[in-house]
Amino acid sequence: MNQLPLADLEAFAAVAECRNFRRAASLRGVSASALSEAVRRLEARLETRLLNRTTRSVTPTEEGERLLERVRPLISEISTALEQVAETSDRPAGRLRLNVPSFIARQILPPIAIAFLREYPAVTLEVQASDTFIDVFAQGFDAGIRYDESLEQDMIAVPIGPRMQRFAAVASPDYLARQGVPEHPRDLLKHAFIRHRFDSGRMSAMEFEKDGEIVRIAPDGPLVANLIDIELSAALAGLGVLATFEDVSRPHVESGALVELLKDWQQPFSGPYVYYPSRRHMPSPLRAFVDFIKRWPG
Repeated sequence: MNQLPLADLEAFAAVAECRNFRRAASLRGVSASALSEAVRRLEARLETRLLNRTTRSVTPTEEGERLLERVRPLISEISTALEQVAETSDRPAGRLRLNVPSFIARQILPPIAIAFLREYPAVTLEVQASDTFIDVFAQGFDAGIRYDESLEQDMIAVPIGPRMQRFAAVASPDYLARQGVPEHPRDLLKHAFIRHRFDSGRMSAMEFEKDGEIVRIAPDGPLVANLIDIELSAALAGLGVLATFEDVSRPHVESGALVELLKDWQQPFSGPYVYYPSRRHMPSPLRAFVDFIKRWPG
C-alpha cells in the first residue's frame, strides 16, 4: 500500500472529531466537498469505511475510531513540528486547541481570547467547551483549563483569570416570600433546588463552610440541566434555589432580581489554571498564549 497522504488523514480526523463535514470545513478553512473527497480517497486506499454518514450525522466506524485514536496525537506532533520549522519570524503562527469548562468559556476566556488574537493574528484559536474530565492531550488538544483539584500532578499549571472565586446560593424574592429565607445551610433541605448535571453524569451539590463547620447538601428540585442559561432563568422565575458562580449571579443580585443566601457560609476558592504537559519543544501558539496570560491583568 502506498503511503497515506497526511492531508487526507488530517481531513478524516477533523471530520471524525467534529462529527460534521461543514463544521470541520469551517474550522479548517476549506470546503465541505473537499473534505468529503479527501475522506473518500482515504477510504478507497484503505479499502475500509471509516465514517458512517447519514443526512443528519457523521460518526466514525469501529475502524475509524481505531484509526483516529492512533493518528490524532501523531497529527498534533507533526503540526507542531511544521509550525516550528515554518516560523521565519518571532511572530507565532498556527493553531492552538484548548479544552475548557463551559463556565470559563462564557465568563473568563472571551476577553482574554480576543486580546490574544488581536496581538497574534497569525494564530488560530480553537476552543472546545466541555465539563467532562478527559485526557485532553490524548484527544489532540494543546492545553486545558481546569481548577486545581482536577489537575494532574505532572502538569505545568499557569493561573488564568481571577485568582479567587466564590459560589453563591441565590433565589428570587418571590420564591423566598413563599418558602422563607434559610438561616442555616441545612434549612435548604426544605427548599427546591435547581441542580446542574455535568457531562460526566455527576450531579452538583452545594458545600458551605463557616467557623470550621462544613455542610454539604444536594436537595431535589424541579429542574436538572447542564446549561446555566436555563438554570438561571428558572431561579429568576422563582422555581427554586440555584447554586452557581458568583460572577454569574452578581448582575441579578445587584438588580434585585435575585437574593444571595447564606453569604457568610460561602468561602472563596482559587481560580482556574491553564495546564499542559512538560515538553522540551512547546508549540509556538501555546508558548505565546502562556506568556500572554502571565501578562494579563487578572
